[in-house]
Parts: sequence; structure tokens; C-alpha cells
Amino acid sequence: MKTRHVEIGRYAALVALALAPICFLPAAAQTPQGDPKDTEQWEPVPPIVTPGAHPDAPPSDAIVLFDGRNLDQWVNTKDHAPAGWKLGHGVMTVDKSVGNIETKQLFKNYQLHLEWLVPKGITGEGQLRGNSGVFLASTAAGDGGYEVQILDSWKNKTYVNGQAASIYKQSPPLVNAMRPPGEWQTYDIVWTAPVFASDGTVKTPAYVTVFHNGVLVQNHYQLTGETRYIGQPSYRPYDRAPIKLQAHGDPSAPISFRNIWVRELN
Repeated sequence: MKTRHVEIGRYAALVALALAPICFLPAAAQTPQGDPKDTEQWEPVPPIVTPGAHPDAPPSDAIVLFDGRNLDQWVNTKDHAPAGWKLGHGVMTVDKSVGNIETKQLFKNYQLHLEWLVPKGITGEGQLRGNSGVFLASTAAGDGGYEVQILDSWKNKTYVNGQAASIYKQSPPLVNAMRPPGEWQTYDIVWTAPVFASDGTVKTPAYVTVFHNGVLVQNHYQLTGETRYIGQPSYRPYDRAPIKLQAHGDPSAPISFRNIWVRELN
């Protein structure tokens, strides 16, 4: 009987061992082999760029498009005459009778900063309240190009791919980061222009990243073509293009802009 009890005890011990959680001991740390200098890069040395005095100020390599003093960097889109929007108190305000304005200079890939203001007490609903837009590449007169929507989206319902910080009629913003009317809004945009083959076909599409009031709202979004009010987006070849600001024809009070600068990217 003693032998039988020993065998049963051994069997129970084996079962307990089999059911016990398995513990893995960490392997001994391996000493890296080779020369650490093999993965060090020393050239080319990045150029020095001095940041602005505050987060929204232009860095040392920026092209200042508007600093509140004049509209010298802008022309009317329809006739390329000197920009006719209203200037005062360090801001420029949309003049809807003049129409859109655009930069004299043409751009390809860039980082853009701009600030805009919906006037306090603005009236209207949906798309008829503080409507404007920044066209990242103005490829034709009128509203041709690639638009990031500007609109009063503070407690103002509209189609989501047409609210503030949307890629118009293509991509709603990830979140609504709108401040109320009467407070300044900021856009910080990284634009990667499309590249076209010699026959006009698209080699690489356009991409855009947008921060609205410091909040990421478009994350390297791939555009399917130019933004259109009616119809599906499509591409048409271009190389460099101006940046355009829209004078929308809605009846609400016009919006204003300040502190616009751009950094060209290779």
C-alpha cells in the first residue's frame, strides 16, 4: 500500500507541474557587435533656422505674405491688379465686391501659417456664415484649386466635409477645433503638391496636413484631385501655383486675416 501511495503522490506532482504557469527567464543581454560609427550620419548638416519670438511668429526662413502693413504680396485673382481687400488695424478684411485674392509668388511644397477671424455677432446658418477658404494651389481663375475650408463652425451645423478645416467636399476634419466668433483662429498647414508625368498623368497625388488652433485635424490626407463644389474631384497638371484666399458670396459679414507666412519645402 505504501508503494501505491508513493506512485499516486508522484502522479499528482507531475500533474501539478504540468498545470503550473510557465515562467520564462529573460535571456542574457546580448552585447551589440560592430562599430557604432557605422550608423552615424554627419553630412549634410541641416541649415540653421531661427524660430520666431513666439509660436505664431515667422521663423527666419519664412516668406511673410501679410504682416498687417500692406497687401504688396497679393493681387486680385480676376485681373491681377493690386489686391483690393480692406486694410486697417493690422488686418485685411474680405471685400466681396473685389473677389478672391492670391499671392504674386508661385509655390509648390510648403508650410503655411495664417490666422483668420469670424466677426463677433455674425448671423446666418450653414454655409452662409463666415464662408471663405484658403486654396493651397490656385490652378485656375474663380475657385479652381485645392481648398481648406474657412467657415464659422462654432455651433453651426452643415455638411461635415464643408465645415471649417475640411478639405472641401473631400475630407471632414478629425475634430471640430473651432473657437467662437470674435476670437482669432489659426491654421498651420503642410502642403505636398501633386507631381505629374510629361503626359499629364498623376505620378504622386497631393497630401495635406492641417492643424486648427494647434489641434491636428487633417493627418497627411491624400487628395483625389482638386476640390469642387459640384461633381467629383480630379487632377489637372500644373507645376507651381499661387495661394488664394476666397471672397465667398454669402450675405454674412466678411471675415478678416492677419499674420500669414509660408516656408518653402524641398
